[in-house]
Amino acid sequence: MTGQTNDLRAIADSRPLKHVVVIGANGTMGYGSGGLFTQAVPKVTFLARTRAKAEEGVAAAVKQVRSSSLASRTEVGDYDRDMEKALADADLVFEALSEDLTIKTPMFERIDALRRPDSIVATVTSGLSINGLCADRSESFRRNFLGLHFFNPPNVIVGTELVPGRETDPAVVEFVNAFARLRLGREMVRTHDTPAFAGNRVGFKVLNEVAQLAERIGVENVERIIGPYTGRALTPLATIDLVGWDVHRAIVDNVYANTDDEVHDTLKLPDYMARLIAGGVLGDKSGRGFFAKEGGRRMVLDPATGDYRPAGDEDSRFDLSSVHGVARLFAQGRYRAGLHAFLDAPGEAAQIARKVMAGYIAYSFERVGEVAESINDIDRIMGAGFNWAPPSVLVDTMGPARAAELVHGAGLAVPAVIESAARAAKPERFFVHPTMNPGRFFVAA
Repeated sequence: MTGQTNDLRAIADSRPLKHVVVIGANGTMGYGSGGLFTQAVPKVTFLARTRAKAEEGVAAAVKQVRSSSLASRTEVGDYDRDMEKALADADLVFEALSEDLTIKTPMFERIDALRRPDSIVATVTSGLSINGLCADRSESFRRNFLGLHFFNPPNVIVGTELVPGRETDPAVVEFVNAFARLRLGREMVRTHDTPAFAGNRVGFKVLNEVAQLAERIGVENVERIIGPYTGRALTPLATIDLVGWDVHRAIVDNVYANTDDEVHDTLKLPDYMARLIAGGVLGDKSGRGFFAKEGGRRMVLDPATGDYRPAGDEDSRFDLSSVHGVARLFAQGRYRAGLHAFLDAPGEAAQIARKVMAGYIAYSFERVGEVAESINDIDRIMGAGFNWAPPSVLVDTMGPARAAELVHGAGLAVPAVIESAARAAKPERFFVHPTMNPGRFFVAA
């Protein structure tokens, strides 16, 4: 490990990175990423449409990291008056604009005209094509361009996807990887340039499947059934509210339009969400999503009508005693027993939860080679980016034979590697990580 760290340190020290310019610094990912960079470089310039917006970004970053000293390393400016000077001195230009090609494309054209030939340009896009974003740019731009996908909020979530383009200089990729790991404390996962990369391809498939399910059985029922005990720190629909319905739509629409995999229909945005988004429902940022507050009282969306009713009023036909039993076993640290109890639990609620878990495991293993080189890469981004139990942790804990039964029972094809492990007398463990403790994903809730 020491030798590997020394190699990374040599790579991170191989070129200077003293000045970062953040484009779109007033947005959530802009100021969050800008705040992260201030911990590692002497100077970070926050640029936005106006200087006032850039100053708002600095203030938000200070509040997020709870450090007033952050401002001492920052400068602010706007695109029209300050970009040329800032980019002339920038070692890294970090783009954090909205997930919209019509916004990003002209900005990259401006950056290409103003940047130093050796400066690195990174985009925090959550899934747009890296090759597509730089297709019309100069050769120098393309060789120094890549995706650096932080997860929100970057000061808390360390999982980060590194996405090279076809023409990205390998030395640039290695430098950014080493810098982000050593100076920014990131868990770096290299992914392929496919729609939504690795984490969002898998994660939003699950989130969207649950959003579809909410239309059938209700929001509160979904959250009770697909809760933390299934291996995620935050319930799925609350996660969509936190991310933002508009962001959720951008990701699943991109994947649905540009892929055609074995569970394509689960990636279609529910019609009720499309209607409500058109009416301004965007999740937490708009004050209304699957959940809202009225007069201090928590309200819950009725997907069928678009109306809200007080939490706790939703009619539940489900017996949730099995959920509580699994949670009790997790609380005792009996994770294998807990998952086996989950697999054996009777009733419709357990059956629904098992189908979602089976889909998560199968979809993750089937994406190996397409979105990333190994299941370990997908495991690491799901654990460090989403704070979900990595798919391999679930397989290892329940055992490959039970995992194969789970996937088959959900009507899905069992990934070949799981089926092979299930037949082996001594199946290897899939999850390998030097510091990530699998126990932290089994929440007693």
